[in-house]
Amino acid sequence: MSLKSSNRSENAGEDRGVQVGLTAMLVAVRDGNPVVLTIGEAAALPSGPLESGHRSLQAGLRDWVEQQTGHPLGYIEQLYTFADRDRPSDEPGRRVSISYLGLTREEPSRAGASGSWRNWYEFFPWEDYRGGAPEVIGNTIVPALRLWADAAGQEEKRGKRLQRAAISFGFDGRPWNEELTLHRYELLYEAGLVEEAARRAGSKGGKFVPGRAMNGDYRRILATGIARLRTKIKYRPVVFELMPPAFTLLQLQRAVEALAGLTVHKQNFRRLIEQQDLVEETGQMSSDTGGRPAKLFRFRHAVLDERPIAGTK
Repeated sequence: MSLKSSNRSENAGEDRGVQVGLTAMLVAVRDGNPVVLTIGEAAALPSGPLESGHRSLQAGLRDWVEQQTGHPLGYIEQLYTFADRDRPSDEPGRRVSISYLGLTREEPSRAGASGSWRNWYEFFPWEDYRGGAPEVIGNTIVPALRLWADAAGQEEKRGKRLQRAAISFGFDGRPWNEELTLHRYELLYEAGLVEEAARRAGSKGGKFVPGRAMNGDYRRILATGIARLRTKIKYRPVVFELMPPAFTLLQLQRAVEALAGLTVHKQNFRRLIEQQDLVEETGQMSSDTGGRPAKLFRFRHAVLDERPIAGTK
Protein backbone atom coordinates (compact mmCIF):
# COMPACT_ATOMS: atom_id res chain seq x y z
CA MET A 1 0.00 0.00 0.00
CA SER A 2 1.33 3.41 -0.93
CA LEU A 3 1.91 6.12 1.61
CA LYS A 4 -0.77 8.21 -0.07
CA SER A 5 -3.43 5.52 0.19
CA SER A 6 -2.33 4.73 3.73
CA ASN A 7 -2.87 8.36 4.76
CA ARG A 8 -6.28 8.32 3.10
CA SER A 9 -7.21 5.20 5.06
CA GLU A 10 -6.09 6.79 8.32
CA ASN A 11 -8.07 9.93 7.58
CA ALA A 12 -11.13 7.84 6.78
CA GLY A 13 -10.80 6.24 10.18
CA GLU A 14 -10.65 9.67 11.78
CA ASP A 15 -13.73 10.76 9.85
CA ARG A 16 -15.70 7.81 11.21
CA GLY A 17 -15.01 9.21 14.68
CA VAL A 18 -16.56 12.60 13.93
CA GLN A 19 -19.83 13.21 15.75
CA VAL A 20 -22.43 15.61 14.37
CA GLY A 21 -24.34 17.54 17.00
CA LEU A 22 -27.30 19.91 16.75
CA THR A 23 -27.50 22.99 18.98
CA ALA A 24 -30.36 25.47 19.40
CA MET A 25 -30.17 29.06 20.57
CA LEU A 26 -33.78 30.01 21.31
CA VAL A 27 -34.43 33.69 22.02
CA ALA A 28 -37.43 35.41 23.56
CA VAL A 29 -38.06 38.79 25.22
CA ARG A 30 -39.32 38.83 28.81
CA ASP A 31 -40.10 41.97 30.79
CA GLY A 32 -38.01 44.06 28.40
CA ASN A 33 -34.96 41.77 28.50
CA PRO A 34 -33.60 39.22 25.99
CA VAL A 35 -33.67 35.68 27.33
CA VAL A 36 -32.28 32.40 25.98
CA LEU A 37 -33.44 28.87 26.69
CA THR A 38 -30.75 26.89 28.53
CA ILE A 39 -30.36 23.46 30.10
CA GLY A 40 -28.15 21.99 32.81
CA GLU A 41 -28.36 24.91 35.26
CA ALA A 42 -27.70 27.36 32.42
CA ALA A 43 -24.41 25.65 31.54
CA ALA A 44 -25.48 24.57 28.05
CA LEU A 45 -27.90 25.20 25.19
CA PRO A 46 -30.42 22.57 24.10
CA SER A 47 -28.52 20.10 21.94
CA GLY A 48 -28.06 16.50 20.94
CA PRO A 49 -26.50 14.27 18.29
CA LEU A 50 -27.92 13.81 14.80
CA GLU A 51 -29.33 10.29 14.79
CA SER A 52 -30.20 7.93 11.94
CA GLY A 53 -33.88 8.18 12.82
CA HIS A 54 -33.96 11.93 12.30
CA ARG A 55 -35.59 12.81 8.98
CA SER A 56 -33.61 16.05 8.66
CA LEU A 57 -31.33 18.34 10.63
CA GLN A 58 -34.23 20.55 11.67
CA ALA A 59 -36.39 17.57 12.62
CA GLY A 60 -33.58 16.27 14.81
CA LEU A 61 -33.16 19.68 16.42
CA ARG A 62 -36.88 19.93 17.15
CA ASP A 63 -36.85 16.51 18.76
CA TRP A 64 -33.98 17.39 21.09
CA VAL A 65 -35.37 20.78 22.07
CA GLU A 66 -38.82 19.39 22.86
CA GLN A 67 -37.36 16.45 24.79
CA GLN A 68 -35.03 18.61 26.87
CA THR A 69 -37.15 21.70 27.40
CA GLY A 70 -40.73 20.89 26.44
CA HIS A 71 -40.70 23.98 24.22
CA PRO A 72 -41.83 23.71 20.58
CA LEU A 73 -39.72 25.40 17.93
CA GLY A 74 -41.14 28.20 15.82
CA TYR A 75 -39.01 30.33 13.51
CA ILE A 76 -35.47 28.94 13.16
CA GLU A 77 -32.57 29.50 10.79
CA GLN A 78 -29.17 27.89 10.57
CA LEU A 79 -26.65 29.96 12.48
CA TYR A 80 -23.19 28.48 11.98
CA THR A 81 -21.32 25.19 11.80
CA PHE A 82 -18.65 24.87 14.47
CA ALA A 83 -16.10 22.35 13.27
CA ASP A 84 -12.65 23.54 14.42
CA ARG A 85 -10.49 20.55 15.35
CA ASP A 86 -9.43 22.15 18.62
CA ARG A 87 -12.83 23.55 19.68
CA PRO A 88 -13.56 23.04 23.38
CA SER A 89 -15.77 20.03 24.05
CA ASP A 90 -16.89 18.08 27.07
CA GLU A 91 -17.11 14.89 25.01
CA PRO A 92 -14.30 12.69 23.62
CA GLY A 93 -13.45 12.73 19.92
CA ARG A 94 -14.03 15.42 17.35
CA ARG A 95 -17.48 16.97 17.35
CA VAL A 96 -19.05 19.10 14.64
CA SER A 97 -21.90 21.24 15.91
CA ILE A 98 -24.53 22.65 13.54
CA SER A 99 -26.19 25.49 15.41
CA TYR A 100 -29.54 27.14 14.81
CA LEU A 101 -31.03 30.46 15.91
CA GLY A 102 -34.68 30.37 16.91
CA LEU A 103 -37.03 33.22 17.80
CA THR A 104 -40.08 32.54 19.91
CA ARG A 105 -42.35 33.85 22.61
CA GLU A 106 -41.43 32.73 26.08
CA GLU A 107 -43.66 29.96 27.33
CA PRO A 108 -43.52 27.86 30.50
CA SER A 109 -41.61 24.60 30.05
CA ARG A 110 -43.53 21.39 30.66
CA ALA A 111 -43.26 19.78 34.07
CA GLY A 112 -40.07 17.80 34.53
CA ALA A 113 -38.19 19.50 31.67
CA SER A 114 -34.81 20.96 32.52
CA GLY A 115 -34.99 24.05 30.34
CA SER A 116 -34.84 27.51 31.89
CA TRP A 117 -34.94 31.00 30.41
CA ARG A 118 -31.92 33.16 31.30
CA ASN A 119 -31.19 36.80 30.56
CA TRP A 120 -28.39 36.74 27.99
CA TYR A 121 -26.69 39.64 29.75
CA GLU A 122 -25.91 37.22 32.59
CA PHE A 123 -23.41 35.67 30.18
CA PHE A 124 -22.27 38.96 28.60
CA PRO A 125 -22.78 41.81 31.11
CA TRP A 126 -20.55 44.11 29.02
CA GLU A 127 -23.00 43.93 26.10
CA ASP A 128 -25.83 45.93 27.72
CA TYR A 129 -25.41 49.60 26.82
CA ARG A 130 -29.02 50.57 27.50
CA GLY A 131 -27.98 52.46 30.61
CA GLY A 132 -24.73 53.76 29.13
CA ALA A 133 -21.35 52.06 29.13
CA PRO A 134 -21.43 49.16 31.63
CA GLU A 135 -19.12 49.73 34.60
CA VAL A 136 -17.47 46.36 34.03
CA ILE A 137 -15.87 47.68 30.83
CA GLY A 138 -14.07 50.64 32.36
CA ASN A 139 -13.42 49.12 35.77
CA THR A 140 -12.37 45.59 34.81
CA ILE A 141 -12.14 44.79 31.11
CA VAL A 142 -10.16 47.77 29.79
CA PRO A 143 -7.45 47.58 32.51
CA ALA A 144 -7.14 43.82 31.99
CA LEU A 145 -6.84 44.20 28.21
CA ARG A 146 -4.19 46.92 28.60
CA LEU A 147 -2.16 44.54 30.73
CA TRP A 148 -2.65 41.83 28.12
CA ALA A 149 -1.44 44.20 25.41
CA ASP A 150 1.61 45.22 27.46
CA ALA A 151 2.49 41.55 27.92
CA ALA A 152 3.03 41.25 24.16
CA GLY A 153 6.48 42.76 24.63
CA GLN A 154 7.24 44.01 21.12
CA GLU A 155 5.92 47.51 20.46
CA GLU A 156 4.28 46.58 17.17
CA LYS A 157 2.49 43.56 18.59
CA ARG A 158 1.48 45.52 21.67
CA GLY A 159 0.01 48.26 19.46
CA LYS A 160 -2.00 45.77 17.42
CA ARG A 161 -3.42 44.15 20.53
CA LEU A 162 -4.38 47.50 22.00
CA GLN A 163 -5.97 48.66 18.76
CA ARG A 164 -7.99 45.47 18.49
CA ALA A 165 -9.18 45.83 22.08
CA ALA A 166 -10.11 49.50 21.59
CA ILE A 167 -12.12 48.74 18.44
CA SER A 168 -13.90 45.83 20.10
CA PHE A 169 -14.80 47.55 23.38
CA GLY A 170 -15.09 51.15 22.23
CA PHE A 171 -12.38 52.94 24.22
CA ASP A 172 -9.51 55.32 23.38
CA GLY A 173 -11.89 57.35 21.21
CA ARG A 174 -13.39 54.37 19.38
CA PRO A 175 -17.21 54.09 19.05
CA TRP A 176 -19.18 51.20 20.49
CA ASN A 177 -20.36 48.75 17.82
CA GLU A 178 -23.11 46.52 19.16
CA GLU A 179 -22.61 43.98 16.35
CA LEU A 180 -19.12 42.94 17.56
CA THR A 181 -20.41 40.60 20.28
CA LEU A 182 -18.49 37.59 18.98
CA HIS A 183 -15.30 39.62 18.45
CA ARG A 184 -15.43 40.81 22.05
CA TYR A 185 -15.92 37.34 23.49
CA GLU A 186 -13.15 35.84 21.36
CA LEU A 187 -10.81 38.64 22.39
CA LEU A 188 -11.50 37.97 26.08
CA TYR A 189 -11.00 34.27 25.43
CA GLU A 190 -7.65 34.88 23.73
CA ALA A 191 -6.58 37.11 26.60
CA GLY A 192 -7.47 34.38 29.10
CA LEU A 193 -10.09 36.54 30.80
CA VAL A 194 -13.00 34.09 30.64
CA GLU A 195 -13.29 30.84 32.53
CA GLU A 196 -13.70 28.74 29.38
CA ALA A 197 -10.19 29.73 28.22
CA ALA A 198 -8.61 28.67 31.50
CA ARG A 199 -10.54 25.41 31.40
CA ARG A 200 -9.27 24.77 27.88
CA ALA A 201 -5.70 25.43 28.99
CA GLY A 202 -6.07 23.07 31.94
CA SER A 203 -5.82 25.86 34.49
CA LYS A 204 -8.07 25.82 37.53
CA GLY A 205 -7.62 29.43 38.54
CA GLY A 206 -7.27 32.90 37.12
CA LYS A 207 -8.76 36.36 37.21
CA PHE A 208 -11.82 36.40 34.99
CA VAL A 209 -14.18 39.18 33.96
CA PRO A 210 -17.78 38.92 35.28
CA GLY A 211 -20.18 36.80 33.26
CA ARG A 212 -21.68 33.33 33.64
CA ALA A 213 -19.48 30.66 32.01
CA MET A 214 -20.87 27.72 30.06
CA ASN A 215 -19.70 24.23 29.18
CA GLY A 216 -17.66 23.60 26.04
CA ASP A 217 -18.04 26.46 23.59
CA TYR A 218 -21.74 27.13 24.19
CA ARG A 219 -20.99 30.73 25.17
CA ARG A 220 -19.22 31.22 21.85
CA ILE A 221 -22.30 29.89 20.05
CA LEU A 222 -24.42 32.27 22.11
CA ALA A 223 -22.18 35.21 21.17
CA THR A 224 -22.44 34.24 17.51
CA GLY A 225 -26.23 34.22 17.72
CA ILE A 226 -26.41 37.60 19.44
CA ALA A 227 -24.16 39.15 16.80
CA ARG A 228 -26.27 37.65 14.01
CA LEU A 229 -29.53 38.85 15.53
CA ARG A 230 -28.24 42.37 16.19
CA THR A 231 -27.28 42.63 12.55
CA LYS A 232 -30.42 41.02 11.20
CA ILE A 233 -32.96 43.20 12.99
CA LYS A 234 -31.67 46.10 10.92
CA TYR A 235 -32.75 44.67 7.59
CA ARG A 236 -35.40 42.02 8.36
CA PRO A 237 -38.47 42.40 10.63
CA VAL A 238 -37.58 39.32 12.69
CA VAL A 239 -38.26 41.17 15.94
CA PHE A 240 -41.98 40.58 15.35
CA GLU A 241 -41.39 36.85 15.87
CA LEU A 242 -40.81 37.77 19.52
CA MET A 243 -43.89 39.94 19.92
CA PRO A 244 -47.41 38.90 20.99
CA PRO A 245 -50.15 39.19 18.33
CA ALA A 246 -51.04 42.66 19.63
CA PHE A 247 -48.57 45.07 21.23
CA THR A 248 -47.94 48.73 21.95
CA LEU A 249 -45.25 50.69 20.15
CA LEU A 250 -43.44 51.09 23.46
CA GLN A 251 -43.34 47.30 23.89
CA LEU A 252 -41.94 46.99 20.38
CA GLN A 253 -39.30 49.63 21.09
CA ARG A 254 -38.28 47.92 24.33
CA ALA A 255 -37.89 44.60 22.47
CA VAL A 256 -35.61 46.17 19.85
CA GLU A 257 -33.57 47.88 22.58
CA ALA A 258 -33.29 44.63 24.51
CA LEU A 259 -31.80 42.81 21.53
CA ALA A 260 -29.50 45.64 20.44
CA GLY A 261 -28.38 46.50 23.98
CA LEU A 262 -28.92 50.16 23.11
CA THR A 263 -31.64 52.75 23.64
CA VAL A 264 -33.29 54.43 20.68
CA HIS A 265 -34.98 57.82 20.38
CA LYS A 266 -38.69 57.29 20.97
CA GLN A 267 -40.05 59.68 18.33
CA ASN A 268 -37.48 58.69 15.69
CA PHE A 269 -38.26 55.03 16.30
CA ARG A 270 -41.99 55.52 15.90
CA ARG A 271 -41.51 57.62 12.80
CA LEU A 272 -39.38 54.93 11.17
CA ILE A 273 -41.88 52.20 12.03
CA GLU A 274 -44.73 54.22 10.53
CA GLN A 275 -42.76 55.21 7.42
CA GLN A 276 -41.99 51.57 6.67
CA ASP A 277 -45.62 50.47 7.19
CA LEU A 278 -44.47 47.63 9.40
CA VAL A 279 -47.48 47.77 11.74
CA GLU A 280 -51.17 48.58 11.67
CA GLU A 281 -53.62 49.52 14.41
CA THR A 282 -55.89 46.82 15.80
CA GLY A 283 -58.55 49.29 16.91
CA GLN A 284 -58.05 48.23 20.52
CA MET A 285 -56.34 49.86 23.48
CA SER A 286 -54.06 48.46 26.18
CA SER A 287 -54.67 49.35 29.82
CA ASP A 288 -51.50 47.59 31.05
CA THR A 289 -49.24 50.57 30.49
CA GLY A 290 -49.32 52.00 34.01
CA GLY A 291 -50.62 55.29 32.60
CA ARG A 292 -52.95 56.36 29.83
CA PRO A 293 -54.27 53.53 27.64
CA ALA A 294 -52.09 52.99 24.57
CA LYS A 295 -53.04 51.87 21.08
CA LEU A 296 -52.44 48.24 20.21
CA PHE A 297 -50.77 47.35 16.93
CA ARG A 298 -50.04 44.19 14.96
CA PHE A 299 -47.39 43.31 12.41
CA ARG A 300 -48.37 43.81 8.77
CA HIS A 301 -47.43 40.46 7.24
CA ALA A 302 -48.16 41.88 3.79
CA VAL A 303 -44.97 43.93 4.10
CA LEU A 304 -42.97 40.75 3.44
CA ASP A 305 -44.61 40.45 0.04
CA GLU A 306 -44.47 44.16 -0.76
CA ARG A 307 -40.80 44.54 0.12
CA PRO A 308 -38.44 41.54 0.33
CA ILE A 309 -36.13 43.55 2.56
CA ALA A 310 -37.69 45.32 5.51
CA GLY A 311 -36.19 45.95 8.91
CA THR A 312 -36.14 48.20 11.94
CA LYS A 313 -33.26 50.44 10.78
